[in-house]
Amino acid sequence: MTTTTIDTRVLPSYVQGSWWEPRTGTPTRDASTGEVLALVSSEGLDLKGTVEYARTVGQASLGELTFHQRALRLKALATYLNALKEDLYAVSDRTGATRRDSLVDVDGGIGVLFTYSSKGRRELPNTQIIVDGDVENLAKDNSFGGQHVYQRLPGVAFQVNAFNFPVWGMLEKFAPAFLAGVPSIVKPATPTAFLTEAAVRIMVESGLLPDGSLQLVCGSVRGFLDDLDLRDAVGFTGAASTALALAGHPGVLSSGVRLTTETDSLNAAILGPDVDPDADPESPEFTAFVASIVTEMTSKAGQKCTAIRRVIVPVGMVDAVVAAVGARLDARVVIGDPRAEGVTMGPLASVDQRDEVRRAIDALTRGGGRIAYGSLDDPEVRQADGTVEVSRGGAFLSPVLLRFDDADSDAVHQIEAFGPVASVIGYRDIADAVRLANRGGGSLVATVASHDPAAVAALVSGIAPFHGRVLVLDRDDAKTSTGHGSPVPHLIHGGPGRAGGGEELGGIRSVKHYMRRIAIQGTPAVLTTLTGRWRAGAPKELGAEHPFRKPLSKLRIGDGIVSVEREITLDDISHFAEFTGDTFYAHTDEEAAAANPFFPGRVAHGYLLLAWAAGLFVDPDPGPVLANYGLENLRFLTPVSPGDSVHVALTAKEITPRETEDYGEVRWDAVLYNQREEAVATYDVLTLVAKEGPSNAL
Repeated sequence: MTTTTIDTRVLPSYVQGSWWEPRTGTPTRDASTGEVLALVSSEGLDLKGTVEYARTVGQASLGELTFHQRALRLKALATYLNALKEDLYAVSDRTGATRRDSLVDVDGGIGVLFTYSSKGRRELPNTQIIVDGDVENLAKDNSFGGQHVYQRLPGVAFQVNAFNFPVWGMLEKFAPAFLAGVPSIVKPATPTAFLTEAAVRIMVESGLLPDGSLQLVCGSVRGFLDDLDLRDAVGFTGAASTALALAGHPGVLSSGVRLTTETDSLNAAILGPDVDPDADPESPEFTAFVASIVTEMTSKAGQKCTAIRRVIVPVGMVDAVVAAVGARLDARVVIGDPRAEGVTMGPLASVDQRDEVRRAIDALTRGGGRIAYGSLDDPEVRQADGTVEVSRGGAFLSPVLLRFDDADSDAVHQIEAFGPVASVIGYRDIADAVRLANRGGGSLVATVASHDPAAVAALVSGIAPFHGRVLVLDRDDAKTSTGHGSPVPHLIHGGPGRAGGGEELGGIRSVKHYMRRIAIQGTPAVLTTLTGRWRAGAPKELGAEHPFRKPLSKLRIGDGIVSVEREITLDDISHFAEFTGDTFYAHTDEEAAAANPFFPGRVAHGYLLLAWAAGLFVDPDPGPVLANYGLENLRFLTPVSPGDSVHVALTAKEITPRETEDYGEVRWDAVLYNQREEAVATYDVLTLVAKEGPSNAL
């Protein structure tokens, strides 16, 4: 039975295959009530042994699995977590998260697992390496070449996470590392570590984690880089000052530790000059823009690295935007304990965090900002029992909207209040809007709200070099947009400069962050053996049995067939042109075709040649080949004239069994030759082939 309630005095870590508890630790508290939930510490924990356990046991257990097998484990983990997410919601309440906030964190994290499971099975081979690009021929006779491949790092993925997303923050790093085959060590932030521990406990109790693939360290990991080297990767989310210290560590500078950081970000939302609510009171762009600002101010109480901090609008629109945002905050925001009915914004994660935000707001006002909505006073909040009173023990803060008369105030472009805070500034023209947005020094995300293609193009092209992601918000996507502040696993999450200069997520791109690309050089036979993908010039097996008669269990890389020849006649070309309607002059007009620099005269249609090629290599009877589902990499190389003959060389190039099906995918190398052995066309044929089935020699 899974237990997710916090009923122990100290919060355990999960290391070296078992749960470990310290003797005492730093208190972590309920964000709404101030109640002590657990004590957090790593004093006495064997961190060096934890790293070594990942490098040995974790590497070995993950190394036994292919990409597809790891992907299926991710799906099973996601399904298991999904069934118990109500337990996680109950724990998440104590972090100050509303149910909507918990959906972003808990369900968002589970969604990352589902996404990487799906993409891993669809976009990666069922192997343990990734072949990157085509082979590079390095000899005229094709006897020597090179191939880039990705192989997993032989160490550990060490993740240091922030307090604001205790589940998503862990799983968005864990999923691609796991898929790559690299074990993870998770270090959550102390204020919300109890929720990360609850999620890890569920994952461990599922029995789905390979030994050593996931470890959890609650408490300080000071000096952890001393235990890492070029085998390892570190993913850090947090303050820029800490990231800078990590980047200057000898482990990163000289020992080769990979470091990816995601830090401060003064994200912007820009209202296009075409949007005018006075001219169009129902302007969908204005409505969506204001809604986005309020959502980002209040979701997770504004404690999001992707939240909107700077609202950049035409100078004449500042008053209208301030009024509209204030009105929506009045209508939508109920501050209180997330366990109370009707609450839409909870407290910050801790009293210390609330006080830090207050100090940042004070610095913003000293830098020229004026509070246009909200205050720094303790707000009235709805308690868990439904009563409303001024907060005393919780970390509550009212949403605060500031306005700056001077859009070039250094404060608005340099100080991040990591809470329910945003600032409004005005711009003169598009160039000025771009300049102001880029003064953030590099951001994770920006939103452009406009329905004018020219304005959108100018704004996006101007701010793109300074941002990791740009959302264009208009009437056509306002209802379907995933939102300004929601990183999705399909797209990169990260940004240049101040934002850390790193990348996470981005689909299979992030899997490769936990792998090393190397170049292999050798003969076609060597490259075929090392990559599992047949290369021209490698040995073939042209036996008596047609390869289409072989089920996946008997088919081997290099199995193939060379077909008989077929002559192309002028009647064939004319018939195909008439039958298909493809009467392009190169196939129907001798004089015009001869005038074309690419053709000697009338030539056969490329698609006629492909159709004939299929007829030359196909095996017509029922057998292991279940379906042809496409062609890839098609190139027509040499024209075929009437009187020429063609034949096909077909070779099994790559075999990918599907883990949960009774069939797999086979990629065939197809080359169509003329009677002079010149390549006429090259392409890959994709088929689905049964794993088992009759195998009868022709």
